[in-house]
Amino acid sequence: MNYIPNIIALLPLQAIDVTKDFWKSKSNETNEALIFVVSVAIVIVVLILINVLRTRFKIPALNGSQGGSSGPRRFSVFALHRITNSLGLDREQTKMLEFVLKSDGVTDPARSLNSANLLDRHFKRAFRLIERTSISEDELNNRLAVLFATRNIIETNMGTATTTSTRQIPDNSAAVLTIGQTNYPIRVISSRGDTLVVENPSSSTGNPLHLARGSKVSLAFFTKSSKGFSVESRVLGSTDTAGGPALQLVHSGQIKKLSNRRFRRRQTVMSTSFYCVHVQDAGRKKDKKMVVDKRKFSGNILDISIGGCSIKTSVSLSSGQRLKIEFTREDNSIVVALGEILRTDRSGVSTIMHVRFLKIPRKSLNSINAMVYEYAD
Repeated sequence: MNYIPNIIALLPLQAIDVTKDFWKSKSNETNEALIFVVSVAIVIVVLILINVLRTRFKIPALNGSQGGSSGPRRFSVFALHRITNSLGLDREQTKMLEFVLKSDGVTDPARSLNSANLLDRHFKRAFRLIERTSISEDELNNRLAVLFATRNIIETNMGTATTTSTRQIPDNSAAVLTIGQTNYPIRVISSRGDTLVVENPSSSTGNPLHLARGSKVSLAFFTKSSKGFSVESRVLGSTDTAGGPALQLVHSGQIKKLSNRRFRRRQTVMSTSFYCVHVQDAGRKKDKKMVVDKRKFSGNILDISIGGCSIKTSVSLSSGQRLKIEFTREDNSIVVALGEILRTDRSGVSTIMHVRFLKIPRKSLNSINAMVYEYAD
């Protein structure tokens, strides 16, 4: 029975050993937890420091974006599609617009689409890119046709700044001065002074018209983006300028908006040739054909769009007459179009024919668009 006390004597020693193991285990867990907490804290501090440094020195993040609302953003295709749906662009035109904006690094489509200057910059860059990368003339004309169709739709549907005073008319702008029932194509010489100075229209004999002080006139003009306006004014007097005799008109802030032209128009002076086109009727509608007269006439194109042009000439033709119009661009390419005279105005001894285009080959259409938007200059 002596072994029993010996066993009992051993029990406290075993208990003490178990307690030591317990506290040793707890100590290890505490150390591991402390190390974990310290590690997390270090990571958080490092991330905060990186963010502070990136913000202060404008260092871009790895994903190409920056913190803060003022930094550049990723291009959002979804945001672009929301805008293009309201503009009426089809799928092909939407893809072209996406190409145009992405090729110039645009990240805010809405801002670009509301700025005619930004849009022209983006589209001009895309125009040059398409010229360089197209592998055939047919592909080039196809891509340019979509490019300009897209630009014209945006031009028509997006809001632009309006004109609220005659003081905002750019110098040397084309305009139409209406005196009584007669329209006279003229140019605005200057709008910056106390009076609005415009060309003095000429009579049928070529002499400047003499208008009494106080005579009422109407002035119609179009902005670069083809927004039309008209204003009622009156004559203050006449003056001489480097370009010839001029009228001084009263400035006005009562501007009326006209119906917008469908396409952008460019003022120019460009030599052109044209031929009368006659429609021969064989008795059935499908048998009608057009015959181009051999007589060649000449004149100067004063303004042009893909919708039509104005031609100053010494020839007197009636409204409704169809014309084959040709002119050569600076790169020696020939532009051809079939047009119809809508109306004519007298300008001294000359006639100004306002022509609507009826049919234009795709290549010529692209050439006119490139001229109008000044992408090929």
